[in-house]
Amino acid sequence: MKNNDTEKERWEEYCASEIQQVMPIFAKHGFSLDADQLHIKGERYLTRPIGGAKKILLLGRNSDDARVVIKIGSDKQGIAEIEHERICRDTLDKMDFAHDILHSPKELLFTKECGRAITVSEFIEQEISFTERSVPEQFTLALSLLKTQEQVHATTYGHARTVRRTFGEMRADDYLQKCKTYTTEIEAAETKNQQIKETLEKSFQLLNKNKDAIEQYGGFLANWDLTPQNIRINKNHIYFLDHASFHFGNKHESWARFINFMSLYEPQVAHALVEYIRNNRTTEESFSLKLMRVYRLVELIRFYTGWLPRTEGSTYELARARIDFWHEVLRATFDNNFVFSEVTERYKTTRDILRSEEEKKRQVGLH
Repeated sequence: MKNNDTEKERWEEYCASEIQQVMPIFAKHGFSLDADQLHIKGERYLTRPIGGAKKILLLGRNSDDARVVIKIGSDKQGIAEIEHERICRDTLDKMDFAHDILHSPKELLFTKECGRAITVSEFIEQEISFTERSVPEQFTLALSLLKTQEQVHATTYGHARTVRRTFGEMRADDYLQKCKTYTTEIEAAETKNQQIKETLEKSFQLLNKNKDAIEQYGGFLANWDLTPQNIRINKNHIYFLDHASFHFGNKHESWARFINFMSLYEPQVAHALVEYIRNNRTTEESFSLKLMRVYRLVELIRFYTGWLPRTEGSTYELARARIDFWHEVLRATFDNNFVFSEVTERYKTTRDILRSEEEKKRQVGLH
């Protein structure tokens, strides 16, 4: 018997307790909470690793009834992550490159009370979400966002040492070590899946043989979780919602994460971004992008194999479907291809059948 019911119940109890504990704090500072909190429902309990930081995201209102976003860290690790994100946001805001294109929601409150770190920020309204825009609009916005990040290079930026220390850095050896760890953990969960084992071995060998190519494009500002879910667009301004995901690393890591995501949600945009690199950059950059896509796909497969011992029933089957789908994407990437549309549509149908109603609502809220 899997322990997902118990884990989900513990997560729900934790969230309910946190909300009860912080409501007087919010009231004191002139904020209130929404009755329905989509961001803590559905599969959210699975996205937090066992033993991970105690941290939740809530939505509320200020005294003028304007929407706000609330983040709460309630243990040492959670508090540290809240504080680190504030430092990253402040540092990013001071970088000249970001002023005209990348923006941050305004912080309305930061307080440490009752053993918690709490930030309240403005909610960025948007008339239409990223994925609801036309394909040309999505491509143009994504390209602007990705090219802007490339302007910050640790070897040329005026305060490189301070900035690197603030955000952290991934070098070629770090990518290899993480890939090796991910591979070991996936193989432990997929003991009978020889096909995945072979793909993982090819992935690691590809990265290991091309350390110089990874290092060649190192030292650039990257975003670990650059997806449409983590940005909002208001009056043509792009706002980042998760500043803790910034670090220095391979120039194409953010490209890879975004393209992998869009290969599911809007393949035309993913194709266009790959073609842009192929047609407008060097062959070496195109190969670097491929290496990063392979690395991030191994990481994504590892993420979902971590769900297997924590789930049962439809949620377990959903994790299995996700592993199989992203494995197909990884195999296609090796051949410089994308998966066939039939594969993607078949996966989406399976996913939507297996998702809980809570998770479907949460995804609508995120988009």
